[in-house]
Amino acid sequence: MVPADRFGPPQDDLQRLWTPHRLVYIGGQDKPADPTPESCPFCRIPAGDDEDGLVVARGADCYAVLNLYPYNSAHLMVLPYRHVSDYTDLTDAETHELAAMTQRAMRVVRAVYAPAGFNLGMNQGEVAGAGIAAHLHQHVVPRWPGDSNFLPVVARTKSLPELLADTRERLAAAWPTA
Repeated sequence: MVPADRFGPPQDDLQRLWTPHRLVYIGGQDKPADPTPESCPFCRIPAGDDEDGLVVARGADCYAVLNLYPYNSAHLMVLPYRHVSDYTDLTDAETHELAAMTQRAMRVVRAVYAPAGFNLGMNQGEVAGAGIAAHLHQHVVPRWPGDSNFLPVVARTKSLPELLADTRERLAAAWPTA
């Protein structure tokens, strides 16, 4: 007979939250095979259904989509439709709409989720932390007091209280149409 502690965690007073679905992200399953638009999920998303693609809102040059691997609930990304990697290569129209949609995303998330603050930013290049460096995207991450705890630090795990489909539905319903 095999001892019970051989396959499980050590016997201690810690609770464990198993998140095997995150292994897809860690293993890079959803990362593009190459930097071309044909391999880019951000180029494919707008051609599909908004609910399936987690698209919250669309503009003329940019769109807002939920992050498939969110840091927090309501973690959005605002990005141009055009496959462009560098912020300095955006057109004036793309730059203005990216900024306006980021502001609108913050307003909508505030109205629906009431966060205490936000982290905004984009990682330019793989070395800077961009998971998909070939297609520029601006992160809009709502923050609440105490939302960062030991789980991400110790267990590389984030606990989210709501399904992405439910988050998308709530944000899309609150997004102003004009």
